[in-house]
Order: sequence, then structure tokens, then C-alpha cells
Amino acid sequence: MARVKTQQLESLIECLNQKRHEDVSFADVVSLAEITAQSMQVFFETMDTAIYREMREIAEYIERMRGEIGALQADEIKKNRIPMAGQELGAIVKATEGATNTIMECAEELMAADASDVKAYQALVQDKMVVIFEACSFQDITGQRIAKVIETLQNIETRVSRFARALGNSSGAAGAAFATEQERARAERQQRLMLHGPQLDGQAIDQNAVDDLFGGSKPARPECSTQSSIDKLFK
Repeated sequence: MARVKTQQLESLIECLNQKRHEDVSFADVVSLAEITAQSMQVFFETMDTAIYREMREIAEYIERMRGEIGALQADEIKKNRIPMAGQELGAIVKATEGATNTIMECAEELMAADASDVKAYQALVQDKMVVIFEACSFQDITGQRIAKVIETLQNIETRVSRFARALGNSSGAAGAAFATEQERARAERQQRLMLHGPQLDGQAIDQNAVDDLFGGSKPARPECSTQSSIDKLFK
């Protein structure tokens, strides 16, 4: 149908070109307008279908994004999970600090105690050992708190990753974007000054790499000194 109308339009244009210098009647103009409108009707119908399809895809994408944003639950993360994780970390620091102080105080008291009275010193040691053992029990509670923080971080990571995949950002380019310029500057400064803090197993530079850096294998370990030679150092 579209081809027939196109051929009609081409024939009409050819006819008009042949009669370029002749007078054109009003009926010819009306016929030309009618044929042109009929020929363009197919184009407009096709364009309407394409526009409808694009709009439908946009509407589906918006609806899908609404669902993903709802699943992200940003308010719940901001108001509940992150503050709770911060409180758990604060409690971990406080418990660790308290246990460390208790253990150090017990050790100082034992070092300063008079060992001449064996029974009294033995009783003191037993009492302080009990206190130290009780202080070491903090690791059970802190372990549970750390597990809760890890669970929170994993939950947030899962939600954000799902939202990123929905947006089509699955490349995973770490460090490619920063929320603020301050964050970018802090990351660059950390990289420049190598402020990475304690390293995990497998990430830190081992002693063999350090030895290789300074020119080869480790020097031969000297023979162990005898007890007599050690005693001479303190005479």
C-alpha cells in the first residue's frame, strides 16, 4: 500500500515537472494535496508507532527504577542501619579499650607486688588472673558486634549493587567517581602518602621482598651466643 502511494506521488511529481510552464488548475492543486496527504499518512502512522514504542519503553524503565529505588530503602539505611553500625563500632572500641586498660593495670600491679610473701603473692596472682580472664571475655561480645556490622555492610552492598545494575552501571570501575571534591582529594592524598593502615595477609610486603629490594638474599644468621657470652655483657 505504501509503495503504491509512493508511486502515485512520484508519478504526480513527474507530471508536474513536465507541465512546469503550463497553467495548473485548482482541481490539480487539490488532487496534489490529497495524494500528498495520503502518501504521508503511512509515514505518520509509522512515526506514531515508533513514538508509542519509545514512550512505552521509557514508562517501563521509570516503573522499574521506582521499584529498584523502593528496594534500595535509602531512608532505612540512613536512619537505622548506618547509625546502628556506628553505635556497634563505638561499643567495640569502648569494650576493647576497657579490657586493655584492665589487663594492663593487673599486669602493673603484679609487677609492682612484693614477691617475698609467697602466699600473699600467689593469692594476688590468682585474683589478677581471674580479672584478666574476665576482661578477655570482651572478644565474644565484640565478635558478635562485628558480625552485625559486617551484615549491615553486606546488606547495603547488595542493595547498592542491585540498583547500579538496574541503572546499567555494572562495569565496577572502582574509584572512577567521587561524591564530592573533598572525597576525591582525600583519596588522592591517601594514595600519594600510602596511608593504608594495617595490611591484610597477602597484601603487605613480606620480608623476602624487602631483602630482594636491598640487594639480594638474607645475610647468614650468626651462630647463637652461649649463655656465658651473654652473661659477660652484663658484668
